[in-house]
Amino acid sequence: MSSTLEASPESREPCVVDGLRVALVSGATVGGTGEIDVVDQIDLVLHPGEIVGLVGESGSGKTTIGTALLGHARAGARIAGGEVLLEGRDILELSEDQVRAMRGEEVAYMPQDPASALNPSIRIGRQIVELLELRGIDTAAGRWQRAKDGLSEVGLPCDDEFLGRYPHQLSGGQVQRVALAMAFLPRPKVLVLDEPTTGLDVTSQALVLETMDRLCEAHGVAALYVTHDLAVIGNVADRVAVMYAGRIVELGGREQIFAHPTHPYTRALLDAIPHVSQARALSGIPGRTPGPGRRPDGCRFHDRCSFAIEECATTEPEPVPVRTSGGEDGVHWARCLRVGELGAWDINLGTVPDADPNRERDVILSASGIDIFYGHKRVVQDYSFDLARGEVVALVGESGSGKTTISRSIGGLHRQWTGDLVFDGHSLATSARRRTNSDRKRIQYIFQNPYLSLNPRQSVEQIIKRPMELFGIARGRKATDRVVALLDAVALGPTVLKLRTDRLSGGERQRVAIARALAAEPDILICDEITSALDVSVQGSIVALLERLRIERGISMLFVTHNLALVRSIAARVDILQHGHLVESGPVVEVMERPRQDYTRDLLAHTPRID
Repeated sequence: MSSTLEASPESREPCVVDGLRVALVSGATVGGTGEIDVVDQIDLVLHPGEIVGLVGESGSGKTTIGTALLGHARAGARIAGGEVLLEGRDILELSEDQVRAMRGEEVAYMPQDPASALNPSIRIGRQIVELLELRGIDTAAGRWQRAKDGLSEVGLPCDDEFLGRYPHQLSGGQVQRVALAMAFLPRPKVLVLDEPTTGLDVTSQALVLETMDRLCEAHGVAALYVTHDLAVIGNVADRVAVMYAGRIVELGGREQIFAHPTHPYTRALLDAIPHVSQARALSGIPGRTPGPGRRPDGCRFHDRCSFAIEECATTEPEPVPVRTSGGEDGVHWARCLRVGELGAWDINLGTVPDADPNRERDVILSASGIDIFYGHKRVVQDYSFDLARGEVVALVGESGSGKTTISRSIGGLHRQWTGDLVFDGHSLATSARRRTNSDRKRIQYIFQNPYLSLNPRQSVEQIIKRPMELFGIARGRKATDRVVALLDAVALGPTVLKLRTDRLSGGERQRVAIARALAAEPDILICDEITSALDVSVQGSIVALLERLRIERGISMLFVTHNLALVRSIAARVDILQHGHLVESGPVVEVMERPRQDYTRDLLAHTPRID
């Protein structure tokens, strides 16, 4: 048996990251000479049984730090300096064979999408024991029993039937828990979790987080939890490190960071988080995270910071201890020149009144008795709803509840349904192909994944022009002028006009998708989980954009999401779905504050909150 399995959690030393620096190598840099830092000056200590949250926007360097704990740097980069000490050994000084032996057994990794990490052609039981077989740990019968015990630990069935399933036969939450069982099976000392709950519904997310927390504590595993979601970190982490542009800008205990955020970037991230307990006027952080080689002098956040002074542009800040009146134990510091000058942070900043539940409604779309089928199987039963002009109605539920199936049916993208769907006084055909040109124009669909829904071979101008040409709205120079106006409307501007989408960030791509939908001059937008994988700051800017469009253009929206906190800030009404049935419906403020159904109360209880 491996010695790593015999060491007790109590005897383990912390994992220490000291002065870590990862750089782009010569040839991968602009001009092909020299090195450019991806991350630098990274100091972290991970104690056994502790979860450290590493948060920040996309491009801040979170995953780079996580993979460095496994002695790995992505193609075109190298670990250029510092130490990663595990029980006195520097991982960065190990040979390739030693690093390979350490990975999985001593330092484990759980990717953002374990479905892509699992082999679709191999049964999960076989995959769970694969590492143990490779390392010669235990007997065949012992390994199989370990697999069963591991599944039981993460709350999954541990019988031979479940072990004999393939990954595609599991739900998203089950796949994540299988990945957790695999990671914990050899009892690693350190676990790196890279956005492990992104895209999961709140119930599955809560179960995965609770399981991870319990196993880390029980087995003395030091965990680094990489995420862009501060609300999740606020419910699971012991300490929080906030990253921006390749550096940690604030570090402290969970209570210190959430009660007394000090760095302006930390405050901006917290201000972008929706609250389930109150509606908020969400907004993003202006600008975008600068990549390697494009980072400004002085404080790297100064050009996006509302508290910046002239000195911030020229002086690089060092970590400064933060002293508060709260009396919390532990180290809390921020990399800011104005520590102690910014005053207290107010969690209620940006609070706005809820949508008026008694507002007069002019219904533009209504559905009654909708049954939806996949083949002979009925997946949605007797669904009815209505949507008023200039109103947002949210569809909420767990994965498999029927949210997207309903939205696709209303958009004419799924045609196996029966019932009545009335749009502006006339019935809609089941399929978009059978609807009139006017109906297709007036109801537009925005997909969840802009990486798949936008043509990578076309420029932004061509993508947004297409609906104008298809519906006879504009052509030529007139269409180009309209594209520029739409890019301004979605806060992109004409500079992206000739770019292809591979030059854009995820948030920018989603803005292009919104502009494309607006190009058809619709009356209704169907938004299918359009912010689920975005940074909270980008999510805030997208939500602010949609709210402005609703007010200025009177557009109605059907907003599909699993995020009830977001619903509080964007929708006037909400429908709660479970297994294809409508279980609760009404004004958002009433459903959120006085839920009538146990299922709704469970969803609210599982929604991460920072307040």
